[in-house]
Amino acid sequence: MEFIVDSVDKTLSLGKQLGKLVQPGDIICLNGDLGAGKTHLTKGIAEGLEIYDHITSPTFTIVNEYYGRLKLYHFDVYRVNDPDEISAIGFDEYIFSDGVSVIEWSKYIEELIPNNHLSITITKLPELGVNYRKITLTSNDVSYDYIKEIKL
Repeated sequence: MEFIVDSVDKTLSLGKQLGKLVQPGDIICLNGDLGAGKTHLTKGIAEGLEIYDHITSPTFTIVNEYYGRLKLYHFDVYRVNDPDEISAIGFDEYIFSDGVSVIEWSKYIEELIPNNHLSITITKLPELGVNYRKITLTSNDVSYDYIKEIKL
C-alpha cells in the first residue's frame, strides 16, 4: 500500500490508525532518509496504542519503552555499528514478546529481523513540495493484512 502525505499531521494520522490496528508481537520496520518522518510516524503509532508520553527517537539509547494498550518498544539502530551490539541488549526478548516493536533504520540490522514483519519506507518527494512524503507499507505475512483498513 502507498500513501502520499503532505503534512506532519497526515503522517501522525496514518501512524495513529496503524497503532489502533497493531497486534501483540507485531514488528514494524521503518526506513527512510534523515528527516523523512520515521519518528513522527512512531508518535502516531504510540497515540493509536493509547500512549501519551513524549515520544523521542532513542538514537543514543537504542530502545525506549512505553506503556499503553500494548507495550511499545521503539528502536533506533542508526548508530549501531555491529548487529552483535543490538543482540547484546536482549533484542530477541523485545521482538519476540507481546509488545509492538518499531525499529527505525532496520536496514542496518536486516539479518536480525524475522521474516514476519511490516516494512514501511518513507520517501521524500521534494518535486511535489517540502513536506510531501510517499509512505509505502509492505508485508509478506497475512497477519499484517489489517493495513488494508488504513485510509488517509
